[in-house]
Amino acid sequence: MAGADGHSAFEEMMTTVESPVYLVTTVAGDRRSGCLVGFAAQMSIDPSRFVLGISRANHTHAVAAEADHLAVHVVGRDHLDLVRLFGSETGDEIDKFDRCSWTEGPFGLPVLTDAGIWFAGRVLDRIDVGGDHTCYVLEPVGGAIPGHSAVRGDWVGAADVDQLDPGHQA
Repeated sequence: MAGADGHSAFEEMMTTVESPVYLVTTVAGDRRSGCLVGFAAQMSIDPSRFVLGISRANHTHAVAAEADHLAVHVVGRDHLDLVRLFGSETGDEIDKFDRCSWTEGPFGLPVLTDAGIWFAGRVLDRIDVGGDHTCYVLEPVGGAIPGHSAVRGDWVGAADVDQLDPGHQA
């Protein structure tokens, strides 16, 4: 077995193992924002908890810092255009919600109509882990399972977005 330093092994694992990506939207006052999130996972079963990271360079970071709730969406591969919009554009320059279909969901959250399953999460904690992202710990408090036909494996994952030019660098 060949040895590798911890950083190399970590990088290899992160680029080899398929992981999901999410579109996160939020609202604070009269400001809406949303972005592509690649760092996220369920972190507790009972009670249900979800953790995600939002880049400090991202427009959504400033809005989420003032928000009480975030909406977390998965997107079917048939809507990669939506993923490109939220992953390659920045709210510093455009209103992404003018370029997609959405409705107002619980807590005033923008819910992306063409996304698949989504949930609204109450922000329980924001954690500065000393990196370039802030961690948000969410408690699921609402959501929907629309009539989306995607099945396990049909959702957009990291391999589907690795060629996107981000709206902001991390």
